[in-house]
Amino acid sequence: MGREFGNLTRVRHVITYSLSPFEQRAFPNYFSKGIPNVLRRTRGCILRVAPPFVLAYLIYSWGTQEFEKSKRKNPADYENDK
Repeated sequence: MGREFGNLTRVRHVITYSLSPFEQRAFPNYFSKGIPNVLRRTRGCILRVAPPFVLAYLIYSWGTQEFEKSKRKNPADYENDK
């Protein structure tokens, strides 16, 4: 009764290839090529990415300290109160 889901239309001039999941390797060359590639790519862009994050952290920490400092009362304003 009709076509099954996934094959609802007929597409012409498109070639698809598939490989059985039993023939695939899930993590080929993961330790020998994958991790060194991540390290190489990280070293390549760290000088572009890290300075804005460091600057943002310094501004955030400075702003937090100033906010906490502004919440405290000045004890000199209350010396003559009794």
